[in-house]
Amino acid sequence: MKCKNPTTEEEFDVSETSPQELKETFQSLKNYQPIWAEFPLKERLEYIRKFSEELKKREKHCAEVLTKEMGKPLNESINEIRGANSRIKFFLKNSEETLKSLNLSKSGSMGEEIEFEPLGVIGNISAWNYPYLIGVNVFIPGLICGNTVLYKPSEYTSLTALEIKRIFNDIGLPQNSFGVAIGERTVGQELLNLPLDGIFFTGSYKTGLSIHNEVSKHLIPVGLELGGKDPLYVTNEIKDTAQVAGSVLEGAFYNNGQSCCSVERVYVQKDVANTFLDEFKSAAQKLKVGDPLLPETTQGPLTRKDQVGFLKAQVEDAINKGAKILFEGEVPKGPGYFFKPTILKNVDHSMNIMKEESFGPVIGVQMVESDSEAIELMNDTPYGLTSSVYCSNEERGRSILKKVNSGTGYLNCCDRVSPFLPWSGRKNSGLGSTLSFLGIQAFCQPKAYHVRR
Repeated sequence: MKCKNPTTEEEFDVSETSPQELKETFQSLKNYQPIWAEFPLKERLEYIRKFSEELKKREKHCAEVLTKEMGKPLNESINEIRGANSRIKFFLKNSEETLKSLNLSKSGSMGEEIEFEPLGVIGNISAWNYPYLIGVNVFIPGLICGNTVLYKPSEYTSLTALEIKRIFNDIGLPQNSFGVAIGERTVGQELLNLPLDGIFFTGSYKTGLSIHNEVSKHLIPVGLELGGKDPLYVTNEIKDTAQVAGSVLEGAFYNNGQSCCSVERVYVQKDVANTFLDEFKSAAQKLKVGDPLLPETTQGPLTRKDQVGFLKAQVEDAINKGAKILFEGEVPKGPGYFFKPTILKNVDHSMNIMKEESFGPVIGVQMVESDSEAIELMNDTPYGLTSSVYCSNEERGRSILKKVNSGTGYLNCCDRVSPFLPWSGRKNSGLGSTLSFLGIQAFCQPKAYHVRR
């Protein structure tokens, strides 16, 4: 399989998993799963602890591999690995309590209990934009709960997946508890044809819907973490416009805007619109597009070549319909899938940039008259992942967020994920939850016991 470095466009080869290898890997995972489930929970946790320690030791090397194949700045790759380890620590600390048997009632001689059993063999089709952060949301609690895991990374981050597998091998995790399938869409399709006991996917709505429809006939648990068109509203009650503008900029442009929870559209109340736009432009002027291995770089290339043309079309559509460029950055000459960071003003919902998921370093800012108008526009989307409000009046801010249909609400912050809180989408943004205690129990099936003594 041919892959490309998105910065240099140099090709490198990665061995693709054959259909026969995939079937053999699955069968070994299936055969071993009951054995792995019999390991005491403390022993399974110890393997995960060793994985975390070894990942920390290899942090710099793993970050460099990720940057070279995906294009994010090196410091962001390091931050991602550290964030993944923070989530692993959450799972290590909270899994025992979450997976405890529940004794719910005892009436006379009858006891009623719930135990949490593993699903079996789970498939994890993961994403390229945060392969460590997104991956550990599934394969870490999946293993902890006693499942064996068949992990298929995006073809854009195959080398990172092989690093993950290498660490598991080196810390002595039983070989048949975690398998990796490398390849493009055809390998993913072959994986879906296997008799899995659960499938967990992170990616686009279109692919997620296809996966859901494909496996629905098997009646297995399906977890879908899909896209978003995440709105942010700046009210006229903010104390520090420059601070808010900087925060919004980071939410829109971190990881080159290639995050499902990136800020994708901004609404600003008219009373503060001009001041906010001035500060937003000023903050954007600090963005530096270039070689992601250089410390001064804030924006590397896009990971996928075809996204360059898609974003260009969004910007052109907006300008043709009356939008104005507030800011446009510079990109280096030469190879690479670079795109100029772009901020547009005078936008509205007739423009694709305010309706279609961008997944890149572009953002539109629309002025609104009132909270009610902002709420109506924020809800004008088939997605429902996150929404953000900046307002120094907490009561007002909470009231606005309650009226926006999204799985996560941010007040005076944006584009953040905590292992303590469930990560779940509504509408076309997905099904199910990862993270929190819900994201541990998601990899189990409850079993009810009626016990007469």
